[in-house]
Amino acid sequence: MDIAIFSPGIYTYGAMLIGGVLRDAGHRVSLTRAPAVPADSLLLASLFSTQHLLDPAIRDLVRTHREKGGKVYVGGPVSAAPEIVLGELAPDAVVVGEGEETVVRLVAEGVSAALPGIAYLDGGRPVVNPPAPPASIDRPLPLIPGDIGSQSIRGASAYIETHRGCIGGCTFCQVPRYFGRKIRSRELASIIEEVRAFSAAGATRLSVSGGTGSLYGSADGEMNPEAFIALLHGMAEVMGARNVSSPDIRVDCITDEILDAVRRYTIGWVFFGIESGSARVLRLMGKGATVRQVEEAVGRCREHSLRVAGSFIVGYPGETERDYEATKDLIARLALDDVFVSGAEPIPGTPLADLAVRTPRDKNPAFVPHTGEYRPLNLTESEARCFDLMMHADMFRPQMRLVTDEVYATYLGEARKQGQDIRAATELILRYSPSGA
Repeated sequence: MDIAIFSPGIYTYGAMLIGGVLRDAGHRVSLTRAPAVPADSLLLASLFSTQHLLDPAIRDLVRTHREKGGKVYVGGPVSAAPEIVLGELAPDAVVVGEGEETVVRLVAEGVSAALPGIAYLDGGRPVVNPPAPPASIDRPLPLIPGDIGSQSIRGASAYIETHRGCIGGCTFCQVPRYFGRKIRSRELASIIEEVRAFSAAGATRLSVSGGTGSLYGSADGEMNPEAFIALLHGMAEVMGARNVSSPDIRVDCITDEILDAVRRYTIGWVFFGIESGSARVLRLMGKGATVRQVEEAVGRCREHSLRVAGSFIVGYPGETERDYEATKDLIARLALDDVFVSGAEPIPGTPLADLAVRTPRDKNPAFVPHTGEYRPLNLTESEARCFDLMMHADMFRPQMRLVTDEVYATYLGEARKQGQDIRAATELILRYSPSGA
């Protein structure tokens, strides 16, 4: 069968993985980043953002492909809320959760009540079959497109999945809800074989994925630094150390040995999800880490000559002006090499999504008009904090970045775009929640 996998904008690892699974099942599979596929192929849309469900181009692709007689299946992280996917896109089926084994059966057998791990419409009514068991962590080589080298995701051509699951319980994150909190790690030899395949296809830099990278090889809640170090060493032997990154690490999942390995075998950056300088907000987020742990982790990275980036979330429902000021103070103390700021966007299936639906608009920073310094810009409180924090962080980098008119406009546009996305996601979730009915 001819199967076209559509991955909007970028070739995600999940799309490439499913491509490899279907290829090895005997199908002719193609990957595309553009919303255009042959009419005679089965369309598998691998969607990783809630915003994809609202994208007119994607909605038109699904509708027209079905009108021409083609079948459309949707998978990816959006499947955490299959009722929303069915209601917005009306595909033939949604592959729910880990789909490597389910999608092979779905393509071969079609939609049925006997197939676990799918959702579909029956007379306009959504039907969600019982979940399929977690997929095997062993898999064939991904289907790697010939132009993978042209792709840059935070500097990497692709993110290699090394394990599944996360020990954390952050309320805004899908990973522990999608893959569970138990760590399932791939065999090192299989990962290195995959790294070689990506390198041969033209990938210029590869990054470790799977949530917190240093959890690779962990078992029964205990870290295994030796396994993670062997992983970085093996990847660097193929790609070269300057072409490997392992950015995403929890502040409570580092050791001196791990940091030494990051310095020796990667580009030398660590990316911490810091999120807030307020202990109260960190508790609301279920972050499981303290401000003191953040400060200690950044200090240890500096001792190992590593550069440190951090992400921050503003506008979390319940965040006060005092909480926000604590975040600004923390950024000033840390003087990070790079900072990423985002508003609190609710992802279906997460506790944050439930909280966003329950929070009245006049108390949700994503909807409350900002009445302070940036009032003439007509921003919401969340947008104003996002914009302000971006500029604030630039003042405290080791090498201060001047906020030129161009930078100011870029930050303002980004804050507004995030605000629009957050409100759209909130409205979408509300439409399908019992309280919004």
